[in-house]
Amino acid sequence: MASQSPAQYIQLAKTLPPRLLRFLARYPPAAIQGAGANPTGYQQETPNPFKATKHPVTGQWHDPVYSLRRQADLIKMARDHGVAELMPESEKNPETKLRKRVEFGLRVKGTGVGQSVKGHIFERRMIAKMDERRNAMLNMPKLIREWKRVGRKNWVRYPS
Repeated sequence: MASQSPAQYIQLAKTLPPRLLRFLARYPPAAIQGAGANPTGYQQETPNPFKATKHPVTGQWHDPVYSLRRQADLIKMARDHGVAELMPESEKNPETKLRKRVEFGLRVKGTGVGQSVKGHIFERRMIAKMDERRNAMLNMPKLIREWKRVGRKNWVRYPS
């Protein structure tokens, strides 16, 4: 996308919805703007409108300009129109989600050392019960042989 000429960007801009066009006008990406371009007024206030910013004097955090819901809407629109790579870094960006999934994997609360995952009692005991059943089935031929040898009358021991 960065290798397109300005005429191609103009043609592309004519096909974009007004909301997305307004966003890209306020926060033009570096790929379109170029290296030495002056930032817009909006960009000076918040370089990335999708992230919270810290006030330089008070040290207080300011919320992002765009909420997570509006970020998701803009990212979806950009993806549908083929300009997703021009959007700023966001939690809602599919590349960011994929990178986090690769980095952290499928983490489930309670799966650490010495912890158990919550669930119904039958769900928590299911693995041990299935192991017992499997072992019982594997030992069944031996038990049948012993039953046939001893008989019903002399059977005093149950399988353990």
